Amino acid sequence: MANIGTFTRDGDKLVGAITTLALKSKVTFQPLNKTKPMMPDYRLYAAGAEIGAAWAKTSDNERPYLSVKLDDPSFGGAIYCRLIELENGKHQLLWSR
Repeated sequence: MANIGTFTRDGDKLVGAITTLALKSKVTFQPLNKTKPMMPDYRLYAAGAEIGAAWAKTSDNERPYLSVKLDDPSFGGAIYCRLIELENGKHQLLWSR
């Protein structure tokens, strides 16, 4: 899995940056007030534009993570990744093909 982003918690938001060959931007995970079970838990914004969504999940090992879908017109298609929390309180955005 490739680390394409690093984030830290800022109140109820997660802030950091994503770096890929097509995208290099500061990104914010903005929490949502879910009104339906299938709604995402977060919307992702870069430079004021929405670039994705994230859903809270739990792994088979009972570790929480965010399942993330990134999409941008510069991508050939959506990118799916996981945001995991490290022991030091930081978060990594991991992508695998």
